[in-house]
Amino acid sequence: MTKLKTRAPDQQELFATRTTRVLIVDDHALLRDGMRLMIDSQSDLEVCGEAADEAEAAREFRRLRPDLVIVDIALKTGNGIEVIRRIKSVDPAARIVVSSMHDERIYGERALVAGALGFVSKQDPGGTLLTALRRVLHGDMHFSPELTQRILRRTGRIGGSDESSPVDLLANRELETFTLIGQGLSSREIASRMHISQKTVDRYRENIKKKLEIGTSNELIHHATLWVEQHR
Repeated sequence: MTKLKTRAPDQQELFATRTTRVLIVDDHALLRDGMRLMIDSQSDLEVCGEAADEAEAAREFRRLRPDLVIVDIALKTGNGIEVIRRIKSVDPAARIVVSSMHDERIYGERALVAGALGFVSKQDPGGTLLTALRRVLHGDMHFSPELTQRILRRTGRIGGSDESSPVDLLANRELETFTLIGQGLSSREIASRMHISQKTVDRYRENIKKKLEIGTSNELIHHATLWVEQHR
């Protein structure tokens, strides 16, 4: 009797035959609850864990080894971009999608460079996040056409000028501070929003001024406001 040859199923086939386990990293409990309800209502997806900050996210990823991770940019402590880097250092094949109120035009490329495979605005309909998760599971990426075009121009694959900016020199938390300054927040309000001390905010402000070659605090506010307006 001739034996039939069999082959091991590939990763996409495995995802098609079992429920995909998702880790949510977001510092807002209500938003986590909403995402959990939406994801758990899908027959092919389930939430296996939650985290509110960078350290907890890294710990839960190691413990749970989820198939997918959803990460916000702003967290209770730490930063979503750093979470992506930490997770990718543990598992280079980790599938990560950013879901954030932060603008993709500001953070999308940083998320991609760090290792994210998708970026979804929290202002988008819930179905957009589900679409992004499934696209990433099937080996695709989910970024806006605008971000894709900008990256292609920067890498020289299509015509156009280099859109690099001095703002690209800012570290992730400095960029977050710069954006909040441009939105009109005071140092005290920024400290509260970012869950850091006002002294740390002041240090970020000084770092930003040095990197952008800005002399005074008023000039910093002016540059930040103009930059935020350009990215609306």
